[in-house]
Amino acid sequence: MRMTPSAHVDTFTRDHLPPATTWPALEFTLPELQYPERLNAAAALIDNAVAEHGADRPALRTPDGTVWTYGELQKRANQVAQVLTEDLGVVPGNRVLLRGPNNSWIVAVWLGVLKAGAVAVTTMPMLRSIEVASLIRLTKPVVAISDHRFIAELALAAGKDVAVLPYGSDDDGDLTARCAAKSGQFTAVDTAADDVALLGPTSGTTGVPKVTMHFHRDILANADTFARHILQPTADDVFAGSPPLAFTFGLGGLVVFPLRFGASSLLTERAGPVELAEHAAAAGATVLFTAPTAYRAILKEGRGDLLRGLRIAVSAGEHLSRETWEAVRDATGLRLVNGIGSTELLHVFISAAGDDIRPGTTGRAVPGFRATILDGEGNEVGPGQSGRLAVIGPTGCRYLDDERQANYVIGGWNVTGDTFVMDEDGYFTYQARSDNMIVSSGYNIGAPEVEAAIDQHPDVVENAVIGRPDPERGSVVCAFVVLRDGVIGDAGKRKDIQDFVKATIAPYKYPRDIRFVTELPRNPSGKLQHFKLRDSIAAETQELTPACQSQA
Repeated sequence: MRMTPSAHVDTFTRDHLPPATTWPALEFTLPELQYPERLNAAAALIDNAVAEHGADRPALRTPDGTVWTYGELQKRANQVAQVLTEDLGVVPGNRVLLRGPNNSWIVAVWLGVLKAGAVAVTTMPMLRSIEVASLIRLTKPVVAISDHRFIAELALAAGKDVAVLPYGSDDDGDLTARCAAKSGQFTAVDTAADDVALLGPTSGTTGVPKVTMHFHRDILANADTFARHILQPTADDVFAGSPPLAFTFGLGGLVVFPLRFGASSLLTERAGPVELAEHAAAAGATVLFTAPTAYRAILKEGRGDLLRGLRIAVSAGEHLSRETWEAVRDATGLRLVNGIGSTELLHVFISAAGDDIRPGTTGRAVPGFRATILDGEGNEVGPGQSGRLAVIGPTGCRYLDDERQANYVIGGWNVTGDTFVMDEDGYFTYQARSDNMIVSSGYNIGAPEVEAAIDQHPDVVENAVIGRPDPERGSVVCAFVVLRDGVIGDAGKRKDIQDFVKATIAPYKYPRDIRFVTELPRNPSGKLQHFKLRDSIAAETQELTPACQSQA
């Protein structure tokens, strides 16, 4: 596969792309996907927007009423690029790790990193030091930029190997202070369209995170497929949502999509479902991204009225049931846009909007993508047969130095790990996850990572983690735990283990359901049989269903 000459001085990312023979097929079937060979995604997003829509147009909003215009965002992104290159010696191809909640400065930092020709490594601010250290070992950043409120765990993980730069503090060395001393004039590095711009970690099912690698052109491609054809945004739209910018779902929906079309975005650092809806309504939001869990919570509180000003509402991150779809429609008149995407492909690749929506299905392949169902041998199966969802489009899986590339890419297809059924009209209906990833309230949680955290508790002999179906969250983390002799498995010990896990890894990964057992099921060779635990949960669910129905 021919690569364009790179602008990277530090060639780490090109050197560590997977072998070209293991890449998925890439297709650029739409006119808008014909990108030039030289392309800087940040310049395309912010500089082009200023040129087309003017510097005074609102770009970023926050619930307190603060608004950054496109001109202000452009200046701050340029100042960040100046600090990186002039003060810190960052060269094209260096990795810069980002850590912060959804706020305006993290957007400016992300744009500035890309403008400088560097590679952004996006991370969740909730990650603990052990998790951050793992990502540092994998991606080898030279600088880490963090909201000052989340600096402690990062500094512990970085040690003396990575320069750590806070933003938002009163310190003279703070990024914001450094930026204030810069002119705000910066010419974006002339990167290649296939230079790596973004390293996006994704939860791994083996306990070791996978790091996805995305080019400059990839960042625009998810706006020019799902956003352009399904959401059909205009410059008058106001985007809002709950997904963190550290997730490619949030980065696309709250940064890339609005900037690509001259719209604005409401950024909320932390808000529950009803609070998010209140902020969105107050800001005049027209496009909302959140999980089915949140839509159900808003309706449960009787606040469906907060959603009625939306032009379009997107549900992704977990399965959207027909019942939730109909409840939202009945309460608000909105026809929720369902969708499935992945970090490997950056954003949503199956969806439908408006009259094309069929409740209970996820939708059809988004323009620019095609999808099919594969059996266990990698062969395509016909309508009505369940199997593994497989996708080809302008983006695709490229893992950083990871043998699991061969598991995700099969015969040129991106195989997502989800079981679906396709009908005669090309609509896909979700069945289940094909692996042991737990999807809870839109978060991907690798079961082995939680198992490893629980195992560190001094009272735990061994444990096994699976996902338990949950009507509110889609799934919850369920742990079967064997305690050491003499330790009593009671409510106090359950909370003790939960608190321990919250302090060890990101709190959203903790086991909400802990069951104490005397032994775990294993096969004759000693391999843990997670499927038997899943079967026991399934049997339990079936036993409860008739009782629930009789009370309805």
